[in-house]
Amino acid sequence: MRERHSTRHRRRTREFEAFVAGAGGRLLHAATLLTAEPVDANPRARRLLTSALAETYARWHRLRGEDPYDRTRQELAARFARAAWRRHRPAVPGLPRPAAETGLLARLTPQERLILVLRLYEGVAEEQTAATVGLPVDRVRAICTRAVTAMRSTPPAPPAPAAPAPEVAT
Repeated sequence: MRERHSTRHRRRTREFEAFVAGAGGRLLHAATLLTAEPVDANPRARRLLTSALAETYARWHRLRGEDPYDRTRQELAARFARAAWRRHRPAVPGLPRPAAETGLLARLTPQERLILVLRLYEGVAEEQTAATVGLPVDRVRAICTRAVTAMRSTPPAPPAPAAPAPEVAT
């Protein structure tokens, strides 16, 4: 009995490791977009993905034909939404504020980022996105349109000032 359980556990672990090897990079990029952190410095995104993957691993034996990528993406979105709600509450005097978000989608609200990432980066249908975030389809469509417009209309960062020309000794 114990040997059979051990064999199942090893097989489950190998299957999960193969899943993470194949999908981990894309899921990390999605998490990085959600948290609006720079790609090379994304500790919140890594923590978010780690907790979503831990939940997927805990439920791995109960997936029974369910897509593990879809399940992990849903968990990632739910965890981001909960964390964003806590992070964007009014500041409490005396507590440190979170570090500034400087990533690609930093100019968007967390809700806009979540919908934009699900719809455009992940290719999730409007109806499924609406179900994931708990909003009507029309509202998801409006938020996505507003987010795309904001990303297109925001002017690029101003160019860095030119370095002064070296002086030539005469």
